[in-house]
This record gives sequence, structure tokens and C-alpha cells, in this order.
Amino acid sequence: MSEEKAKISIRANGSMRVEGATLIGADGAVISEKESFSLCRCGHSKDKPFCDGSHREAGFEDAGEHAPVE
Repeated sequence: MSEEKAKISIRANGSMRVEGATLIGADGAVISEKESFSLCRCGHSKDKPFCDGSHREAGFEDAGEHAPVE
């Protein structure tokens, strides 16, 4: 039996989609245990650390591409 790993996907011009993880705050309290949620990358969300779609209005642009890490 294999345990699935958490998955974080960077969306072009948008958020980071997190699946299969628990989000824990700096104080150690659980913020979210949802199966999936989106985190803000643009800094404009009014619901940080979660994405609220503000990146669209703010004109946030980032392809979300990165060289593979070995």
C-alpha cells in the first residue's frame, strides 16, 4: 500500500493549487484540512493565504514555469 504525496500545482497567471495536504499556520493551528485549496501568489487576495481571484483584476502575470529540480 503506497501513501499518496501532497501535490502543489502552479497555475499560469494565477494561484498555487494544493491537493492532499494540511495547511498549518505559524502558531501551529490547522488552517485547512480540505482535500484541495488554492493559495495566493499575487499578493492581492483579501483572504490570504488563500486565493480569492484578485490576480485577475490586478493583472498578475507569471507563467509559473521553473526549471526542473533534480
